[in-house]
Amino acid sequence: MTSEQDLPADVLERFVGYARESSALTILFHTQVAERMGLSPTDEKCLDLAMRAEGPVTAGRIAELSGLSTGAVTGVIDRLEGAGYVRRVRDPHDRRKVLVEVTVDKAGRYAHLFEGARGTLREVLAQFTPAELEVLDRYSRVLIETFRRRVIDA
Repeated sequence: MTSEQDLPADVLERFVGYARESSALTILFHTQVAERMGLSPTDEKCLDLAMRAEGPVTAGRIAELSGLSTGAVTGVIDRLEGAGYVRRVRDPHDRRKVLVEVTVDKAGRYAHLFEGARGTLREVLAQFTPAELEVLDRYSRVLIETFRRRVIDA
């Protein structure tokens, strides 16, 4: 394992380039998807966070997961609710709490927009051996955990 001090500058710069290009392409992709859905990219990503949660979530949880302020998330939820993607429901265990529930009918209509990305990922991953996939899996998990800590938990 390489320590941060042992990492050659050219290797770091190469991976910085990959990360920047990947990030830019990801943002462009989600901007296109959001536009087709009639949403902003931020609203689309918050909808994605709510869709990946196990059941309805609080606005506070969306704020935690997205790194947005609770005030900003309230605006996101207002827009998503207005567009028919989510609805606010009372928490059955605590009637004082309001949960955000994804309206599956509306959100499900746009699943096809992600099939191209899924196909691209399948095509790319098919080029690697099982051992290489294990390394890529570890890299991806560590990268996500580190970003989450530095961006969202900061």
